[in-house]
Amino acid sequence: MTEQAIKVMVVDDHPMWRDAVARDLAEAGFDVVATAGDGDQAVRRARATSPDVLVLDLNLPGKPGVQVCKELVGGGDLPVRVLVLSASGEHADVLEAVKSGATGYLLKSASTAELLDAVRRTASGDAVFTPGLAGLVLGEYRRLAAEPAPERGAPEPNAPRLTERETEVLRLVAKGLSYKQIAERLVISHRTVQNHVQNTLGKLQLHNRVELVRYAIESGLDTP
Repeated sequence: MTEQAIKVMVVDDHPMWRDAVARDLAEAGFDVVATAGDGDQAVRRARATSPDVLVLDLNLPGKPGVQVCKELVGGGDLPVRVLVLSASGEHADVLEAVKSGATGYLLKSASTAELLDAVRRTASGDAVFTPGLAGLVLGEYRRLAAEPAPERGAPEPNAPRLTERETEVLRLVAKGLSYKQIAERLVISHRTVQNHVQNTLGKLQLHNRVELVRYAIESGLDTP
């Protein structure tokens, strides 16, 4: 996906901040298709404009950001990836956002360059987190994966089969490596890594990299 083709929507209840982020993205070549100042407006405008990436604040009037995320990502009718841009680095906020379907989480203390890079990487499927938060999320998934799941029975005989290379990529995703790092490790192109991940998502009927990490950890692929 080229930078010019990436459609972005910015949601924040502070007009000056919202306009500044939208302006920075537009000046960098992104297509800012909409902005919104509250949760209900965000859901309506996202469904009307179908952005590739939603840059979303959590603290919104009317409908909180996590609910916006649940409705847009959980519904499955909109192939949008959500990058949370929040002033809060509280662990509970981060985990709630990720569980609601957010692909990444960036603090508002990030630089403009970090934001632009995060939006590019989010659009290409990378899970982007402010340093220190990625380990928190992986740790939480490991904790959840360790809990008993009574409704999960034996694997179905017709369960999708991953190729050896897809499994290899999935194992590195579960260890928290970026697509670039995976490409370097396996001596393949970034695009090839993306293709393997997209094929795996399709086979497993998952929606984003966060769900993929959860699946990989539950399957024990994050351990040697």
